Amino acid sequence: MEQSIQNHVEVDGSWVTVDVYGDPDGPAIVLIPGAMADAAAWAAVAQHLEGWQSVAVVNRRGRHPSGPLTDAYGLETEIADAAAVMRRFTDVRTLFGWSYGALIALHLTNTLAVPQLIAYEPVMAPFGAGALPDLHRAHAAADYDRSVEVALRQVTGMDAAAVDALRSHHAAWAQMRRLSPPIYAETRAINQALAPERFAVRAARVDLIVGELNQDRAPYGTSFNDVARHVPHATVHQLTGQGHLAHLQAPQRLATLVNRLAA
Repeated sequence: MEQSIQNHVEVDGSWVTVDVYGDPDGPAIVLIPGAMADAAAWAAVAQHLEGWQSVAVVNRRGRHPSGPLTDAYGLETEIADAAAVMRRFTDVRTLFGWSYGALIALHLTNTLAVPQLIAYEPVMAPFGAGALPDLHRAHAAADYDRSVEVALRQVTGMDAAAVDALRSHHAAWAQMRRLSPPIYAETRAINQALAPERFAVRAARVDLIVGELNQDRAPYGTSFNDVARHVPHATVHQLTGQGHLAHLQAPQRLATLVNRLAA
C-alpha cells in the first residue's frame, strides 16, 4: 500500500501531520507511534497492512513536520490530538498504539468508542521515572546527545557498550538525536498521568501485543504486565523473536500479526 496524502490537523496551540496510505475515505486503522519515533519510522509497517483500505500514521507533535509540544503539554494534550485525528476519518475500525502511543490510545478509548484497539508494549507509570532528573538536565542544556544516552541507559536499560556501539553508527545516532527533544516532556507526561481503574472501556475489542524478548522482563515487559492488569477484557498476543523495536527490525512480521487481528 502506497502513501496517498499527508493531512495537516490543527490542534490546541500546534498541529500534527498524518501520513495516509491507501484510500483516505475507506475503513481505516489509525497508528500512534511512541517516543523516539515518528510517522516515517512506521512506514514499512503501514505499507504491509492489508486489513484496512486506509492506514493513517500520526506524526505526533514535537517531531517534524508536526508542530511544537507547547508549554501546557501533557498526556491530555496527546489524547486530544489523537481524538482530533480520529475525527478526520469517517470509518475508523481500529486504533493501534505503540509504547507511549499505546498509552495514549488506551486513555483515549476510555472516552471514545472504537471497534478495536491494538496496543504493542504499552507503558505506564512508573516507566522511566528514575531518568527524569537527568533527562531534565539534558533537555535544559539542549544536549540531545546526552538525552539519547540517558534514554537508552536509564529508560531502556541498555548497557554502556551497546550505547557506544550505537553511537558509532552515525546515521542511526543522528536519527535518535533528531527525535530526542520531546523525550523529557513525554517521559514526565507518562509519570504524571493518573491510571484509571480500567483502560479502554469503550473499545469493543482489545488486543495487547508483547514481544517475546521482553516477556516479563524489565522495563518493557514489566510495564506491559502493569498495563494488562488494567485491561481485563483484553486478549494478549506474543510476537515471536522480537522486542520493543519490531516496527524497525521486523516490520513485515509485525504487520502480518496486526493483519491477522483485523476485526
